[in-house]
Order: sequence, then C-alpha cells, then structure tokens
Amino acid sequence: MSLYRNAVWLVKGLKEYTRSGFQNASKSFNASDLDVNISQRSFMITGANSGIGRATALAIAKKGGIVHIVCRNQERGEAALKALKEESGNENIYLHLLDLSKPREIKSFGKNFKNSGRSLNVLINNAGVLGGDKREVTEDGLETTFATNTLGVHMLTQELLPVLENGEDPRVIIVSSGGMLVQKLDLSDLQFEKMSKFDATIAYAQTKRQEVVMASVYAKMYPKVHFSSMHPGWADTQGVQTSLPGFYNKMKDRLRTEDEGADTVVWLAISPAAVKYESGLFFQDRKPVPAHLPLAWTKSSSEEETKLIDLLNDGAKTF
Repeated sequence: MSLYRNAVWLVKGLKEYTRSGFQNASKSFNASDLDVNISQRSFMITGANSGIGRATALAIAKKGGIVHIVCRNQERGEAALKALKEESGNENIYLHLLDLSKPREIKSFGKNFKNSGRSLNVLINNAGVLGGDKREVTEDGLETTFATNTLGVHMLTQELLPVLENGEDPRVIIVSSGGMLVQKLDLSDLQFEKMSKFDATIAYAQTKRQEVVMASVYAKMYPKVHFSSMHPGWADTQGVQTSLPGFYNKMKDRLRTEDEGADTVVWLAISPAAVKYESGLFFQDRKPVPAHLPLAWTKSSSEEETKLIDLLNDGAKTF
C-alpha cells in the first residue's frame, strides 16, 4: 500500500505541486479576493523569519495588517523584523520569541499575550520541523517533530482561542504538507518510539496528517472560529534546501517561489471568499481539495480523530 500511495502522490505532485501547477491553478484565481482593507486586523504567524512564513508576513504587512511574527531564534527574529518593516513600510510588526517544541514556553507565552490586552484575528500556524537521521528528544522528553508540529501547534491554538473568539471574523490556518496524503492517522506511536529505524520524512508526514485532522476536529469544537489547513505546494525555501537536499537538487528548477507557496495562506488569512467555505477543510491553491488519495485507505474514524485531540490535551496537562 505504501508503494501505491507514494506512486500516486508523486504523479499528483509533479502535476499540481510544482511551479507549473501553481501557474495553471492561478488562472482561475479572482484577483479581487485579496483587495481588502486589513489595517485594523491582527495576524500572528509562527516561523515567520524565513520561507513561506516570512513571505506570508511580508504580504500581510504590505497590505497594512498588524503583524506578530513568532520566532524561536532572537538573532534571526530581529533580522526578520527589521527587514519586514523596511520592505513593507509598515511599523506595526512585532517580534515574539517562542520555541514551539517547549510546552511550558507556549503556556507562558499564551498567558502573557492574553494579559497584554492585544487583539488577534488570525493565527497562522506555519512553523514546523523535519528532523535528521536520528530520533531527537527535547529536554522535556518529547520527540522533536511531534513536539513542534503537533503538540506545539495544538497548545498554541488552545492558548490563543479565547483571544481569537473575542475578535471579529477569527481564523486559524495550519500550514500542512501534501506529504500527509501518504499517511494514515496513527495514534499508537505519536512520538515514533516504535520505528525500527527512525525516518524523519515519515515522522514529518504523520505530524502533517495530524495537523489536517486537528483543523477538522477544531472546526466542530469551536464554531466561532474558521479553521483551515493547507498545502503550499513544493516551494523553494531554505527549509527544503536544508532538510531535503536530494529532493531539492532534483526538483529545484520546478519548485514554486516562496510567494507562490504563501499565496493560499494569505488568501485564507484575509479573503472574504475563504470563509464562505465550510470550516475545517484542507486547501490547495485557493480551493478545498480531498484530504485523502483515492483508494489509499488513509481515512480514520471520527472517534480516532477526537481521540487525537484528547491525547494532546492530556499531554499538555503534564506541563
């Protein structure tokens, strides 16, 4: 089955996820969708110092939005803050330091943001990690991929929901990956302890499947907020170059630009057209798409999907 999934996914990717795939899809885009006044709206973007997160932050800042960038490294974060202000001409950009692999930091950050009295209309969960050859564990004993991509996203979303629900037209966007299409939700090994040999790509894809499930379940749990997950396509980012050098070297001439990868994130964040769709859907190139490949047997039951959230809530309580 994994061979079938991978083969179907590769064919799909070469057709849809590349630069030419974006160019074909963009022919049907409505340019007026992004012609909106967001000067009074507040956006938070994790992993905004590089790649798709930075491209998203810059696009929103250029349109006059209030932008909160969340980075784990102070030096890179400050450099990004300075550059974003210069490039956008927008001074309403603020830097927050946070490592999403550290649950206690997330709780402290959430508490401080809530107490600050600041508003928040849109949370964009963009930050993510794809590890190396060996399974890595944080100081809290959590596998790093799971801690950042799944538990960290869940905890940050939960922490900020009270602020979001008080705002107008609140939205949460999770930047997932098309790689999740080859994975079925697996609740038996959330931290990849049972892998005979750790495979970072599989771990990453599994957490990205979890993110899509999370957005779907959140939509049912929190009707005041519009949730969505999305795939940016195969984009030429520093993260891809570093984490997937083999893939990058083969595909570098066909990869999307960072702006093309960020296009649907921006659209989901600001366009009135985006919230006309049902909450909880999975998007690619400004339209909802299936979250499963045909005949791939990757669907999970509603009980399993709800259990994922229960397990994450239980994990969060330990910190």
